[in-house]
Amino acid sequence: MSVRSLLPEDRNSRRLLLAFLVTVVFMVAEVIGGMISGSLALLADAGHMLTDAAALLMALTAVRFARRKANARHTFGYLRLTTMAAFVNASALLLIVVLILWEAIRRFMTPEPVLGGTMLAIAIAGLFANLLAFWLLHQGEEKGNINVRAAALHVMGDLLGSVGAVGAALIIMYTGWTPIDPILSVLVSCLVLRNAWGLLRESFHELLEGTPQEIDIDKLRKDLSLTIPEVRNVHHVHVWQIGEQRLMTLHTQVIPPHDHDALLGRIQHYLSEKYKIGHATIQIEYGVCEMYDCTLNDAAAISAASGQGHHHHHGHDHGHHH
Repeated sequence: MSVRSLLPEDRNSRRLLLAFLVTVVFMVAEVIGGMISGSLALLADAGHMLTDAAALLMALTAVRFARRKANARHTFGYLRLTTMAAFVNASALLLIVVLILWEAIRRFMTPEPVLGGTMLAIAIAGLFANLLAFWLLHQGEEKGNINVRAAALHVMGDLLGSVGAVGAALIIMYTGWTPIDPILSVLVSCLVLRNAWGLLRESFHELLEGTPQEIDIDKLRKDLSLTIPEVRNVHHVHVWQIGEQRLMTLHTQVIPPHDHDALLGRIQHYLSEKYKIGHATIQIEYGVCEMYDCTLNDAAAISAASGQGHHHHHGHDHGHHH
């Protein structure tokens, strides 16, 4: 199986590395600023940036591993690592949200004095740092790389946190009303929660070898039969995704063609063009499929096979279209 072009991954790596360095530098600045000004908001934001840095480092490692070539032990290479990293990142985001909410409740009940001016200066610097990191990652979203998106979500949450910190600093400077700080952090948490939950569901679905969301298996079976006249009965269909690559296996009963390879090529071309399935393994059959595994996901095949005689032969063809 050929691995995707390395160039987009290289660009992703470079952007992830830059975003990681920017995040670490400003995390240190926020810790120092938080201690000087006595602002829990800045310290909480620094904590958030620490998890961002960890998420970016994990994403960077996963992208590096994903570029390793496939071998006999790992025939798909390490593409699945990116999905696993996204899943861990999303889980970490949910944990962060819980900690932010807990801290917000505590601060709301016991407000503490804050040096608004110092807090504002550091919060604005942090805001620009997060804007830069978010821009870098947004540029790197090559065809929706789930792993880069996970890192971008972390930084977006932090970006909203910085906006909140700037707003809170201004209000504290002009009115001295400290409870605005935890109120804003709760609003930010709700936005982060929504994004994290979506990412968690998507990465979990992929880890379970789920069918990609945009693909309707029943429609695919009907479309294939309607588009290619020789194709009669499409069954035993499995579609899944590893990294950004879609894979598929299917059995199809056909009218014996004049040119066997040409028919296989037409099926592969259709799957590639219409459904973006770049790696399909197709078994062509001239009789009814009576193999035990045909019944895994096609009850109709059982009744069809039981009503047929045993005079048939199978053509086993593995087509790879990249």
